[in-house]
Amino acid sequence: MTMLNNSHNNNNSLETEAVFTPEQVLENRGRVAIFIDGSNLFYAALQLGIEIDYTKLLCRLTSGSRLLRSFFYTGVDRSNEKQQGFLLWMRRNGYRVISKDLVQLPDGSKKANLDVEIAVDMMSLVGSYDTAVLVSGDGDLAYAVNAVSYRGVRVEVVSLRSMTSDSLINVADRYIDLDSIKEDIQKTPRSYTYRPLSSLGLADDASQQG
Repeated sequence: MTMLNNSHNNNNSLETEAVFTPEQVLENRGRVAIFIDGSNLFYAALQLGIEIDYTKLLCRLTSGSRLLRSFFYTGVDRSNEKQQGFLLWMRRNGYRVISKDLVQLPDGSKKANLDVEIAVDMMSLVGSYDTAVLVSGDGDLAYAVNAVSYRGVRVEVVSLRSMTSDSLINVADRYIDLDSIKEDIQKTPRSYTYRPLSSLGLADDASQQG
């Protein structure tokens, strides 16, 4: 009976004492490689009603770890100058952009599927990084995530829960809902910069009328 009590007490002590704190787990991420499904992130941001600040996003996803490389996968419309300018900015600010021309579908919409490119890059770089951060909710990537995890890679999936396949979450080591970090990655509204100017204008008008 005493032996049973002792073993029960030992189990309790194991349950109450975590082997690693969440902070220690993050510190042990090693070299990080980031893989961003641009289209998936764009629609997630629309759902959240925010505009992504890509400098903040890179800092948040890296979280102080050593960044190997950050890949951004997107379909492109060559005639869209605004998009071309955005992608040039991305290339100059820490992202390796992998693009593919948009293809027009029978319903008139345009799409570019880059799942194969993401999967190939995740696999080919195994050994160069310790933690993969996949920003996508696409269940088609679950097989690739499972494959790299068996090669010793830790995989974190970051996406909007309502747009994320359960199969992808099930094979990830960690899942982060974009909704929980939106304050850290959104652009700060700039409307406040105009308020002092408008209030000065009103004061000037009032003094002139007096």
